[in-house]
Amino acid sequence: MASLKAILGRTFFWSYERGTWQYDLAVIIILIFVLGTPPRWFHDEPQVGLPTAPAEVKLVAGTEKDSQQTYRIDARVLAPPEQTPALQSDLHNALKKALPSLRDGRFSILKIDPVRDEDGNVIAYQVEIRR
Repeated sequence: MASLKAILGRTFFWSYERGTWQYDLAVIIILIFVLGTPPRWFHDEPQVGLPTAPAEVKLVAGTEKDSQQTYRIDARVLAPPEQTPALQSDLHNALKKALPSLRDGRFSILKIDPVRDEDGNVIAYQVEIRR
């Protein structure tokens, strides 16, 4: 009978031949790990643009308790300007991440106005929401 050290060495260096029960067992264990690992263990969401910070999202009209509010979101938190549905989705996600009061996502975007600098470049978006 093989020693424990030899078994662990052969398993670690994957030296079993295909078709043997040891090889099949190793493959089954790997599949169970890959398919059975809960997604919440890994926080690997792709990051688009700069990290969203609360300072990049400012309330410009309304109060926290109003049903309708307007926020100004720095354009650098988003990828390059896209079509309206994708931009609306990105702005919705930026507001949810930056503001604790909007984390539940129960708000809708009513209006998006780009804020431009003197050269005509979009530097921020003025976003009007309704809760």
